[in-house]
Amino acid sequence: MRKVEVVPYEKKWSKLFQNESNNIKNILGDLIVSIHHVGSTAIPNMDAKPVIDILIEVTEINKVDSFNKKMNNLGYIALGENGILNRRFFSKGGNNRTHHIHIFETGNSEINRHLLFRDYLIAHPKDAKKYSLLKQRLAHEYPENIDMYIKGKDAFIKELDKKAKEWKENTL
Repeated sequence: MRKVEVVPYEKKWSKLFQNESNNIKNILGDLIVSIHHVGSTAIPNMDAKPVIDILIEVTEINKVDSFNKKMNNLGYIALGENGILNRRFFSKGGNNRTHHIHIFETGNSEINRHLLFRDYLIAHPKDAKKYSLLKQRLAHEYPENIDMYIKGKDAFIKELDKKAKEWKENTL
């Protein structure tokens, strides 16, 4: 069973991202356009589930599948699109997850959405704090129900996505 645990920000998360990025670059090589640390562990001082989210932009999404065995050798399980069209998703650590990889092809709108969400929260620490508090509350309410934890965040995430888009439009 996957336990829902939200912990205080740890500086080591950026180093864990960097180390894993290097391992992934060695596998996917020239297929990679860019690689980014996203999700709550990428936001300084934000409480988070201690799972490093990595977003990778690639030139051709369909070529990613041919690397599943090499990714498995790194400890990842290939989960295909896993609910998001034209994504490749990998998880590491089983019920004690350590990393998630989200791979999208250049031009996919999910790339900008994830990056804008991260950048907005970095630039708006009050909203980041509200999000931290919500995650703490949900982890306390649903310590053994990841689906309810995720569902409980959904409306707030959509609100933050909207704020992030408005912020971007106003800063251009």
